[in-house]
Amino acid sequence: MYIAITNDIQVTALPDFLPDRSDPDQGRYFWSYTIEIANLGRTRVQLLSRHWIIIDANGRREEVRGPGVIGEQPVLEPGETFRYASGCPLTTPSGLMQGSYRMVTDSGEAFDVEIPAFSLDSPLSNPTLN
Repeated sequence: MYIAITNDIQVTALPDFLPDRSDPDQGRYFWSYTIEIANLGRTRVQLLSRHWIIIDANGRREEVRGPGVIGEQPVLEPGETFRYASGCPLTTPSGLMQGSYRMVTDSGEAFDVEIPAFSLDSPLSNPTLN
């Protein structure tokens, strides 16, 4: 589990390798990940957009930007959480994801919330020690 807190918004990420959706012989590896966004503050906020950075084991970087998450732009009252699941394919047996959410308060104050960097590791990767 990976956690980051920015401006009283906690983002928790939990990745999971899916061998049944992966095909190493074809260079396809797939992970699901669950994200939980918790409003720890006293102000209502809305998630407007997302920005993901995905890096595979070869260092290839892909950026994904778009409105909301899974087709929604959730509003979080103080103390509320929003949870969703999504997935990420790679052509390598390991990688990394990180990013940010753009949030806005009722008063119109916009700010970015960190999505913690998390590892995409499969049992097929060969970790190296430095």
